[in-house]
Formats: sequence, C-alpha cells, structure tokens
Amino acid sequence: MTLQMRVSLLMMLVMFWLMTTESSSQDVKPGCQEKCGNVSVPYPFGIGKPDCAMDEHFFLNCSSNDGGAEPWFRSNMTARKISVPEGTVTVSIGTAYSCYDKSGNETRYFDQSMKLGPGPFTFSDTLNIFTVIGCDTAAQVTNEEFTYGVACLSLCTKYVNMTDANACSGSGCCHTSIPMGLKSLDISSYSFFNHSNVSDFNPCGFAFLADTRSFHLSDWPLSRMADGKDTSDVAIEWVVKNETCEQAKANTSAYACGINTNCTYSENGQGYRCVCNEGFEGNPYLEQGCQGKQMDALWNF
Repeated sequence: MTLQMRVSLLMMLVMFWLMTTESSSQDVKPGCQEKCGNVSVPYPFGIGKPDCAMDEHFFLNCSSNDGGAEPWFRSNMTARKISVPEGTVTVSIGTAYSCYDKSGNETRYFDQSMKLGPGPFTFSDTLNIFTVIGCDTAAQVTNEEFTYGVACLSLCTKYVNMTDANACSGSGCCHTSIPMGLKSLDISSYSFFNHSNVSDFNPCGFAFLADTRSFHLSDWPLSRMADGKDTSDVAIEWVVKNETCEQAKANTSAYACGINTNCTYSENGQGYRCVCNEGFEGNPYLEQGCQGKQMDALWNF
C-alpha cells in the first residue's frame, strides 16, 4: 500500500470515527430530551414522553418554576445528578426541623417522609449518613413498615464551631448509619428542654439524611434558622430490575442490556445493572450505546 493510499484511508477512518463518536455520545433514546434544566437525564431515565424511559419507574416529571426547569424524581425529591456508571441518583430533599423561641415555645417544625415506592430504588447505605444538628436535639428515623429504627442525640451547653473537621460525635451534631435496602424513611426531630437553655445561639434543631460526598458541616452553624427551604443531598441507588442476571438473560425481550455489554450485580444486592464490555464505552442500556474505542485502532494503523 502506497503512502498516499494509507493517508487517504487514515483520513476516511478519522471521519468515520468522528461520526460514530458523535452518534455514540448520545445518552438518550432518539427523539428524546437530554436535559431538564441543567440536569442531564440519561437512559434508562427519561423525560417528556413516557417511552423515553425504560419504564414508568424511570420516568421523571420535568417541571418549570421561577428558577427554571427541574426533574422531579418523586413528589418531594428533585433530581440533581444521575450517574449511569455508579447506578445512583442524587436528589435534594427538605430536612426535618423544630424551632423554639426564648420562652421554650415551639415556633415551627417539619417532619420529613420519603418513599421510593415499588421501583428498583433504595437509599444508599454506603453513601448516606443520618445527621442531627443542634444543642438540645434528638431525632429518630424509621421506615414505613416500622421494621427499622434508630435515634441520634446531640447536646451542648455552649456554642460549638461547626467545621468540617468536627467528628459529629454528639456535641452539636451526631451521625449514624442506615442499613442496606431501605425504600422509605420517616424523620422527626424533637427537644428535651425546648432549647430554653441554648436558644440564644441555637434556636433550631435539624435532622436529615445526607450524601457524604457533598455534605459540609460548615453549612449548618448552630445559629441557622429554619426557613422551610433547607435541603440536603441524598444518594439513591438503582438497578434496572430486581432479577438475577440469569433470570434477565432468559427473557431476551425484556433484557435491559444492549450489545457489547455485560450484566453485573449492584453492591446493594437488589438486582442487576449493565456495563460496557472492556474496550467499549457509552450507555449500556441503549441498544447500541456501547461503542468500541476506535481511536485505539487508528493509532495502531
């Protein structure tokens, strides 16, 4: 092969690579929206039309408000980030709180209830931690079936500097873990002495589940007053279906993985996910979402 022919063929391969890279970079089904506001919504999730999602469990409501469009994962959860490789959805959820005046009268409170429903979603036990903020604050979290429950107590008699280096061991804040597989959580906070001894510097107590990847204790000073808009990030894990890989592959019409993929299990033990085979990249849930890394062939040409 002459040098000119090799150069011409190389140019054709580069053009082919550019075209296939552009097509394989799509993370949604053809004709479907890629974003709701600033949030990318990759398949198996979908917005706009129900058939843009794998099924009803993955269909998100993209609604507009004064701040722009937001994808709603559930009625009280807005999706902030969806990760296909990690199998997670990061959502924003309002915190539970209770506030008191200097006389010890409760002035405002809110108990949070979070339900993921029957779909293949669970609250991540590895990424989330139950957190309580306050100097006279106790909080409890249970699931809907009342088969799980835990409480966390935070006490202090003087102002505690809420820096990210604070261990949250019970003075100003406390942490405790949640178990694997939870699909619902009910959180409530309360006070033993109605903050009467600490109201000068700590009028409110807060309780919430927090994604440890984005949680900063410095965002929660003891002087913080609840305004009904306080939220925390929460990590939710997902699988495509609550089946084993063997069960899924046996039903070829419903098998969720595209070509050049492999079936794998999630760490939470709830079902299966899909990954691209080695040497391929893209979205493994789209039929042809995993494409070969053509540049490797070009460099070896």
